[in-house]
Amino acid sequence: MGLAEYNRKRDFKKTPEPKGHEHPSGGTLAFVIQKHAASHLHYDFRLELEGVLKSWAVPKGPTYDPTVKRLAVHVEDHPIEYGDFEGIIPRGEYGGGTVMLWDTGTWEPLDDPHKAYRKGHLRFALHGQKLHGAWHLVRSRRADDDGGKEQWLLFKDDDDLARPESEGRVVEDEPLSVKTGRSLEEIAGDADATWHSNRDPKDAVTRKPAAKAKKPAASAARPASTAKSAGAAASSPAPKLEGARKAAMPRDLTPELATLVDDVPAGDEWLHEIKFDGYRLLVFIDRGKVRMLTRKANDWTDRFPGLVPSFKELPAKQAILDGELVIVAPNGTTSFQMLQNVLNNDRHDELVFYAFDLLYLDGMDLRGVPLVERKEALRALLGGEAAGGRVRFSDHVLGNGAPFHAQACRMNLEGIISKRADSRYTSKRTKDWLKVKCNKRQEFVIGGWTDPKGSRTGFGSLILGYYRGNQLIHAGRVGTGFNDELLRGLHGKLKKLAADESPFADYGQRRAPRDVHWVKPELVGEVAFTEWTDEGILRHPTFQGLREDKSAREVVREDEQSPPPPAPAPASKAKSAARSPAPASKPADEPPASKGEYERPLRTRELLSRPPSTTRARGRKTPEAEVAGVRITNPDKVLFPDTGVTKLELARYYEQIGDARMLPYCGGRPLTLVRCPEGAGKPCFYQKHADDNFPKAVGRVNVEENTGEQDVYTYVDSVPGLVAMVQMGVLELHVWGSKRDHLERPDLFIIDLDPAPDVKWERVVASALWTREQLGDLGLESWCKTTGGKGLHVVVPIARRHTWDEVKEFTRLFCRELSTRAPGEFITKSTLAKRGGKIFLDYLRNARGATAVSAYSVRSKRAGAASVPLGWNEVTPKLRPDSLTPAAVIERLKKLKRDPWEDFYKTNKQTITKAMKAAVGMKE
Repeated sequence: MGLAEYNRKRDFKKTPEPKGHEHPSGGTLAFVIQKHAASHLHYDFRLELEGVLKSWAVPKGPTYDPTVKRLAVHVEDHPIEYGDFEGIIPRGEYGGGTVMLWDTGTWEPLDDPHKAYRKGHLRFALHGQKLHGAWHLVRSRRADDDGGKEQWLLFKDDDDLARPESEGRVVEDEPLSVKTGRSLEEIAGDADATWHSNRDPKDAVTRKPAAKAKKPAASAARPASTAKSAGAAASSPAPKLEGARKAAMPRDLTPELATLVDDVPAGDEWLHEIKFDGYRLLVFIDRGKVRMLTRKANDWTDRFPGLVPSFKELPAKQAILDGELVIVAPNGTTSFQMLQNVLNNDRHDELVFYAFDLLYLDGMDLRGVPLVERKEALRALLGGEAAGGRVRFSDHVLGNGAPFHAQACRMNLEGIISKRADSRYTSKRTKDWLKVKCNKRQEFVIGGWTDPKGSRTGFGSLILGYYRGNQLIHAGRVGTGFNDELLRGLHGKLKKLAADESPFADYGQRRAPRDVHWVKPELVGEVAFTEWTDEGILRHPTFQGLREDKSAREVVREDEQSPPPPAPAPASKAKSAARSPAPASKPADEPPASKGEYERPLRTRELLSRPPSTTRARGRKTPEAEVAGVRITNPDKVLFPDTGVTKLELARYYEQIGDARMLPYCGGRPLTLVRCPEGAGKPCFYQKHADDNFPKAVGRVNVEENTGEQDVYTYVDSVPGLVAMVQMGVLELHVWGSKRDHLERPDLFIIDLDPAPDVKWERVVASALWTREQLGDLGLESWCKTTGGKGLHVVVPIARRHTWDEVKEFTRLFCRELSTRAPGEFITKSTLAKRGGKIFLDYLRNARGATAVSAYSVRSKRAGAASVPLGWNEVTPKLRPDSLTPAAVIERLKKLKRDPWEDFYKTNKQTITKAMKAAVGMKE
């Protein structure tokens, strides 16, 4: 279309919309979705292509439900500059109304985009702030001579991210601007964006300062008559709150959620609070009426009637408080288990509400006010309640996050919450709020239970999982943390949810353990644990309690991310009344909390949130590369943050070691893939089955599942296939113990030595050498490789004569024999709670459909160490497996005079004889 039609429809003397011009598109393409309240509310879906934004008006907006196809009316192309526009189009102008920047990001064509656009079927992946995964735009009707516009259909591809609308609608769950966090009403009220078409595009947008709000009534000094008899002095006047706006009190709100990170963010732009261990509640006070809503907007006011008078006594006609309902232990900590016990015994007089945010106060919406100023208004509102009442102020420190976190962990608290002090309140999960835990802990879905043993009542353990897309993924079992009362009560709830089939996508479908009872996946429990195994199973889990405030379908695996880097040094200081006293529990030898003025950091986040098309140099193409004939996009993208290994470097690593080293091991074996589109440390997902998006270099093989149906798996048998995996975001390749030409006959088995966290490396090495010795006594030659983690694999090649059941049973009994001969050293059941100090001998790698990481595959850990075949002379305490990164592996191979696994591929006639079976107690 070009921009002629766009420009013809607009008077740029009246509208602040950008005039713009066509630009050459680079390798990275932007997409934009603008929520547009014109004559009818709709969503403008725009894809950068051919130097402009190809545009469709979608009346009902996008949906993650692949069965729902949204009408998308093709409209005129828009200029690239339009991708950053949020503001008002004057009435009387074409499209007059309010425009919100609802989502931005990049899109990745899955076919030739120019041919696909002309053909009328665009297939693409979105990498936005709200929308992700694969999508389709399909033309359903061409434009006609009577003025009827071209019509398309927008719908989600049925991938791992798809979900039915019954589980939530993204346009309702994510209603606010990704640029400013405002609603349409707030954008209309602020009317702060103006576009000057006679200026250079980079200077075209000007904004007027947001109007300063009048001081809310309750922010002034509290009259002495309202001060509490406990001796609280009247609050001093709070400062005027810049960013507050006059508005009606919302009926309900979605709370802001924190992102899990692995370290405390550095810098004085962060404030840090204790992470409470209770129920998150939003409290609405409206002219004497109090409502307490959970995260999912369930009204729990009737559950906690004893707290209502405390909220009514606050000096506010209307207010919305965000906080946590807890029980405070004698040592000052909070405990979810204690909270459960108190609620079960109706001891409601012990409940305390810690308020950490104030979102609305007497006619003023405070969500646009910097957090540190909202908290000062909250402190003034609570007054004497801040110390010892039922409604308390959650204090904080500015800066000094690391010692604050260390002290929280010494006090056995759950962790801390770190928040950007200048951030607005946004109703979604953000990186302005971060949670840094002392121990790993999260919610899991309960999918079944096991029978009790001995004198135990109720059940033995709970079978846990989490959702990945629409699939419930098995995460292990938990058998500790229960008292008799909880065992009986929970068992009663489980029996009412009994089901005949496993709810898990990857556990119990083919052959369920005899003592397991399945349930409908509706109950959610909170579980503490030490870490995840490489196989995705919890280590040392302990049950904390049921989470009635959270639904099963929102439970996903929480993987820690890296905290944002410190903000650049601020150019100037901004005055603020917020001064944060050090917590009373802080040791005298730790540095005090910052007592200087609050420093507002440079707002670089606003620039970073823009779509790539508005921040890159015009005409400058994102570099690409080619490895083994495979096109590598974003070659400079860092996949492993601890070592800086890029996408291009990983592709070249596989190119160098593929033919001679890696393919002899993994070639032709069905694969399970770990895909991490954003790199290690970011969200990843497993993929077993092939789909139409896999390139031709990746092979397909039909595999009969335990249901009797056939599914298509992938395999690689060429270097281009390995490199194509890198281009697709695959970081780990896990392989079967058999090859595609003889699936039912394994040609190797593995003894996986998986140590508990407190087991020293020297013991792992000694155990691997001893395992080799015991196999040798049976007449089996073995080889060793690292796992890319803390363990070792002892691998035995065998002739393709044995069934899967034979191999699995033999390895099970062999591991049991090792455990018997070395009491206290090993454990052979991953579900036992007491794994401390022991090495888990995992024989389950040798079941049909089970996989183990391929030789030379990297792992999705932050350093990117690989699983490397070793010579037995290299298996020593001096070996550091975490140092075997791609570059180190290449250097190692250059120095080797011969392949330590050269004979592995020749030793393919070993068999498990009758004598070997008898030696481990295996019956024929």
